[in-house]
Amino acid sequence: MLRCRFAPRTLVSVTRAAPLVQRCLSSARDSSSASDEDLKAARSWLAGLHAEAIPLKSIGELSFSRSSGPGGQNVNKVNSKATLRVPLDALLQHVPTALHGEIKRSRYVAASSNAMIVHADDSRKQGDNARSCYRRLYEVIVQAGNHAVPNETSAEQLQHVKSLQKSDNERRLKSKKQQSAKKSSRRGRGDD
Repeated sequence: MLRCRFAPRTLVSVTRAAPLVQRCLSSARDSSSASDEDLKAARSWLAGLHAEAIPLKSIGELSFSRSSGPGGQNVNKVNSKATLRVPLDALLQHVPTALHGEIKRSRYVAASSNAMIVHADDSRKQGDNARSCYRRLYEVIVQAGNHAVPNETSAEQLQHVKSLQKSDNERRLKSKKQQSAKKSSRRGRGDD
């Protein structure tokens, strides 16, 4: 009688977990690529950042088109949907280098045109939708800054981490000495 054996399920789950691990590792903060000076400059830039700090109106192109969805005559006849297109090259010149990676990974980036494209059709008015586009792009930049630039570690936190490392090392050495004493007590002395 022939029996068919399948691979164990644990191997299947390990191979399925690999993309998840890669995804977790790739989405972790990549602050190691930025130098301390870059991070310090990015922190000071983010502290002084406000909605008009980046000249989005001069580097971006704003266009209007017909909105979709319910709304009757307003939707059918009025171009109220705002679309803001900002070339990435122009935007990245105004942003610190520590934020470039996060901005390029934004959901608003269109890879084919190498630009950020933001749509807004929340309101019935063109002006409100245009302001909404600029606000969303500003929020993307702030969010990229918050994600890419870690906060500075306080002196108390550094001291706490050092004390934890020291106590962990002491515990590890104590455990090793106990294990060594146990094994040496099992060993024959050879005097017998």
